[in-house]
Amino acid sequence: YVLSSVAEYKRAPNSGMAQFQEVMRKQLEASMHKELEKLLSTTKGIEAELARKDFEGFKKIFHSFLQAKGPSVDWAKIYRPPEDLIQPYDKIKARGLPENVAESLNKLVVVKLNGGLGTSMGCKGPKSLISVRNENTFLDLTVQQIEHLNKTYNVDVPLVLMNSFNTEEDTKKILQKYAHHRLKIHTFNQSKYPRINKESLLPVAKDMSTLGENAEAWYPPGHGDIYASFRNSGLLDQLITEGKEYIFVSNIDNLGATVDLHILNHLMSQPDGKRCEFVMEVTDKTRADVKGGTLIEYDGKLRLLEIAQVPKAHVDEFKSVSKFKIFNTNNLWISLPAVRRLQEQNSVDMEIIVNPKTLDGGLNVIQLETAVGAAIKSFDNALGINVPRSRFLPVKTTSDLLLVMSNLYSLEAGSLTMSKKREFPTTPHVKLGSSFTKVHDFLTRFESIPDMLELDHLTVSGDVTFGKQVSLKGTVIIIANHGDRIDIPAGAMLENKIVSGNLRILDH
Repeated sequence: YVLSSVAEYKRAPNSGMAQFQEVMRKQLEASMHKELEKLLSTTKGIEAELARKDFEGFKKIFHSFLQAKGPSVDWAKIYRPPEDLIQPYDKIKARGLPENVAESLNKLVVVKLNGGLGTSMGCKGPKSLISVRNENTFLDLTVQQIEHLNKTYNVDVPLVLMNSFNTEEDTKKILQKYAHHRLKIHTFNQSKYPRINKESLLPVAKDMSTLGENAEAWYPPGHGDIYASFRNSGLLDQLITEGKEYIFVSNIDNLGATVDLHILNHLMSQPDGKRCEFVMEVTDKTRADVKGGTLIEYDGKLRLLEIAQVPKAHVDEFKSVSKFKIFNTNNLWISLPAVRRLQEQNSVDMEIIVNPKTLDGGLNVIQLETAVGAAIKSFDNALGINVPRSRFLPVKTTSDLLLVMSNLYSLEAGSLTMSKKREFPTTPHVKLGSSFTKVHDFLTRFESIPDMLELDHLTVSGDVTFGKQVSLKGTVIIIANHGDRIDIPAGAMLENKIVSGNLRILDH
């Protein structure tokens, strides 16, 4: 019997067919292992060695994928976490800081997830190399923050970048410019996994190369891969030998994810037997965050619940701000010895995210991924800390970029903080249309970034440009219909205005 598709495998009835399913599963795994060996035979030396390590991880995730039946959570067993498992940040901050902050800092490593490209913002190369403020890139700001910390406290906090095969080369070239900065920078690569044909469940790659027709055949398998690839790189053991105890992990595009001394102190001040091995920073949900993963109590442990795991009948309940009040910022503090222990025991447990894609030629594939926060249930004494919204400042779109480039924020030592001149602490809601999607187009449409200190809401759609020193206040909606163009003149002040139609300002 030759299995024709993943759907057929998953459809096989549970009762009375368990044996049949097991035979099919073994057949699929055998075919997969054979194909992986074929791919390995196309390379040699160090590359083959690295690929073999990657494939060991892929075999595990593929095995788990085949074992999965239906939703990974039973909705009836989901509870809101007890209060002591999600601590308010103010309570942790109120304890103050000890005199020996430097001692704690010397046990810390900052890890930035640097595997993503800037393609969604119309940029080539790593996203971390996009300029976000005063010509500084995400990476520049990260380096400035850590260097400032090292100088202020006379400590040695290293920066570790988890690259992917997509970002490694460009990142390594740019790192040379930080050679004389006061921080050590290490890098390691996350794994390279094969995309698999949705019908045959076999790799689409012909060989190990990532060029030509093979360019779309490989993918970095999500940030949950950090645990295995960090250890495989040898860096985990090296840092533990150097006396490091915790990593602070965050997305490189979250400009709010700076080292927080109060959270670090909380981790370091626990008695040995009660050491917290994993802290997830969460923050209060707004309507914009309804799809974000949330923390729940499940089988007596903290667990991350993502929207993809929620049965269809409960999706609206999951999105409710009243039942699930918080979401995961992906700022995580994790014990290095605990990571090593769990890797040695092969007991890091993460749900598999099945990500369907369509390649340029129209072929439907799936990629199997994991999320770093999903491992929270594997660690002892895990804790959520409800942090201020200011620690979650991701730049995913040019709408986000407009906010961080504006006078809403001031920049000091690589850290962005909300301007004291803004009377209320919430961030304005900004929605720029498709003419602004690419960074290059976005920059050409603003002669200078508008004054947004008193802005609540901005929507811009169509062919719109902004002159110098424009001021936006309250709610501003600017809509140029198809074929029309709106030029907002230099020095204009728009407060609670809707602008539509056609407005051209011509030089003469």
